Amino acid sequence: MDVYVGNLSPDVGKDDLTEIFDKFGEVTEVRLIKDRFRGKFKGFAFITMPSDEQAKKAIEETNGQELKDRALTVSVAKPKAERRRKSRKRTRKRNKKKRGIYGGEDRNDFGIRRRGKSGKRY
Repeated sequence: MDVYVGNLSPDVGKDDLTEIFDKFGEVTEVRLIKDRFRGKFKGFAFITMPSDEQAKKAIEETNGQELKDRALTVSVAKPKAERRRKSRKRTRKRNKKKRGIYGGEDRNDFGIRRRGKSGKRY
């Protein structure tokens, strides 16, 4: 079971979290989440524990506990939501200029057919 640990100080390491959660059972993995571009620690982590019972007990005991002058926020990790990528067609449709009856006029010059040097409507 994955456990979410939030409100972490920037100077917290994997060893600190392993030490706290090892009291409740085996810790398989500790993932500290960092920003992709800057590489800075975002202030939360995920801890994987094989036993659900041990993980639930760890959540109850450590939620609100202080670590390096900050109260921890500990809960069951929610699955990552899928993101939909925006389609390029949608943005192009939205930005497309609405045309009038004759195809060339804007709202401001409705009814006036403009002609260029070639004499064609545009």
